[in-house]
Amino acid sequence: MGKTGKAGLTSAAVALVCAVTVLAASGAAYASSYANPAKPTPTPTPTASGDKDLEKVREELDRLYHEAAVATDEYNAAEEKAGKQSDEIVKLARRIVKGQERLDELKERVGAAARAQYRSGGLPSEAQLMLSDDPQLFLDGAGRVRQGAQATKGLLAELTRTQEDLQAYAKDASTQWQKLEANRKAKAAAKKKIKSRIAQAEKLEAKLEKKERERLLELEQETAYENQAAWLSSGILKEIDGKASTQGKKAVKYATAQIGKPYEWGAEGPKSYDCSGLTSQAWAAAGRGIPRTSQEQWKQLPHIDIEDMRPGDLIIYHDDASHVGMYIGDGAIVHAPRPGRTVTIAGAGSMAILGVVRPDK
Repeated sequence: MGKTGKAGLTSAAVALVCAVTVLAASGAAYASSYANPAKPTPTPTPTASGDKDLEKVREELDRLYHEAAVATDEYNAAEEKAGKQSDEIVKLARRIVKGQERLDELKERVGAAARAQYRSGGLPSEAQLMLSDDPQLFLDGAGRVRQGAQATKGLLAELTRTQEDLQAYAKDASTQWQKLEANRKAKAAAKKKIKSRIAQAEKLEAKLEKKERERLLELEQETAYENQAAWLSSGILKEIDGKASTQGKKAVKYATAQIGKPYEWGAEGPKSYDCSGLTSQAWAAAGRGIPRTSQEQWKQLPHIDIEDMRPGDLIIYHDDASHVGMYIGDGAIVHAPRPGRTVTIAGAGSMAILGVVRPDK
């Protein structure tokens, strides 16, 4: 979850500019600094024990920000479900209104039939027919009675169906309200957890001296470098040579255009993003709607082998699918790392890869 730059600030800035320029021109990424990363040069530290203490801090920060990321996915999922449930409640309300209008109309027709029968002396049409002395009138009337009986039967059947539909709509609406309330509580709990973990992390970082914070950042970079180098040493890039699709190029262009914007949990742009907010909006801009959260992206989108990866594909990280980045080529991703960081380019192997999914397969 930490920042994954591999060189000093100047070289990183140059790499980003080059990567974005090439991406805008051709849709393919050539982040060569991630295909052949240069190991960060650490600044001298007073003692080895100091680094050990900072390493513990780094690990604790990773844990806190990871828990915040998991809670963010929970929050985003609850928000997405709540939105769908609200839409469903609106649809049910409209059906209930229309159904009530139809029910009122049917009741009026039934009432009209009852009033007509009352005006005719209260005798059923069958009884009036039997009292007729005119054979032809009897035959004509018999046909009308059958038609009237069928119409009345159909009217009562429709009245019953409408009443049953209204009851079903009301029951569905009640169920959706209960789910909406459950998701409201889930959102509130996730939000509380997110804020708590971020506050703990910020408090921990605030205790560090300036030099310690600088060294902590270097430790983050060194860890990312080691992970990326180990991933590249497997020769994986020799296998990856996929070309971006038309939609993939658009998604990459959108995502890389957000570089430098701050991470904010629950955000979907345009001023800030969380990890899945960035990837979902990038693919929406490419004309392809995908799930909002990294966990649902992992569950719902087609899985592909890493060797078949191409720019625009999404790499899902950690065993719990709590982070996602977009592959842009040459062993690099663009992602929104964590609170306190900005959208940036990082090594695709700098974090533990769970798998790869393809939105436009």
